[in-house]
Amino acid sequence: MVLTPSTMLPLGTLAPDFSLPNVDGKTVSLADFSGQSALLVVFMCNHCPFVKHVAAGLAELGREYQAKGAAVVAINSNDVANYPADSPEQMVHEVEERGYTFPYLYDEDQSVAKAYHAACTPDFYVFDKDQKLAYRGQMDDSRPDSGIPVTGKDLRAALDAVLAGNSVPEPQKPSIGCNIKWKEGNAPAYFQ
Repeated sequence: MVLTPSTMLPLGTLAPDFSLPNVDGKTVSLADFSGQSALLVVFMCNHCPFVKHVAAGLAELGREYQAKGAAVVAINSNDVANYPADSPEQMVHEVEERGYTFPYLYDEDQSVAKAYHAACTPDFYVFDKDQKLAYRGQMDDSRPDSGIPVTGKDLRAALDAVLAGNSVPEPQKPSIGCNIKWKEGNAPAYFQ
């Protein structure tokens, strides 16, 4: 397992567009979230131990912040030919098992991960009402086997600030997790 940090996309970056299939078969696009006070985009997968470590906390955070008016969307960009546990069929089971209330999209050609400069799972991005990047980084300081409970404190603070119309203070700590499983020859230049 290689520990990979977020690339820390520049703050103020406009949310890159996407239009991807959800686990329910419907297509979900960035435009579906226009007018939201905050948008959380999470790059994740099913098999990564770092995602598994935060999954229950992420499901809870998703429900809580959707009720507060934030939009939440998760995207799986892993190469499912080599990581079949991350296949769209398995994503359906993951949503059911974890109780995710937000869309979980499949980025088969990995173009959305590249557009966001996503590097790891989980990788978190919070956009403001204008869909400008306000936060990128970790959910909190907890890691597998760290003994630190998953609270989501960093991500919660960022969402609270954006929902209140405030900027998110720096420094922002990168997320750390498994690298996105790029298809053969598809790893972006920023990742190499």
